[in-house]
Amino acid sequence: MSPYLPIAGSLDLLGDKWTLVLVRDLVTGKRRYGEFLDSPEGIATNILAARLKEMTDAGLIDKHPYQRNPLRHDYVLTARGRDLLPVLQAFCRWGNRHFPGSWVPPESFMKPRSR
Repeated sequence: MSPYLPIAGSLDLLGDKWTLVLVRDLVTGKRRYGEFLDSPEGIATNILAARLKEMTDAGLIDKHPYQRNPLRHDYVLTARGRDLLPVLQAFCRWGNRHFPGSWVPPESFMKPRSR
């Protein structure tokens, strides 16, 4: 990726439907595979597994084992992933303005946070 293409480079990493939905879920407290499956968008298990791996490889999330047999992980945002919160908040404001009746995030999601 060229350093002169910040929008294209960002979209290469974040431009699919699921990555930002998973970031939203992590911001709102979801941590485990099954919790992500319960989101209303209905992500397929193969897509979820692939996105979690891509997001881990890209440094957006870390995974930590919480069970050894079978091996299961909690997922948490890294600092790089948390830096996406203002982007998600802007998407929410834009979507709420242009898609009447869309989900309005709670105030706790929309208020600025320090790192």
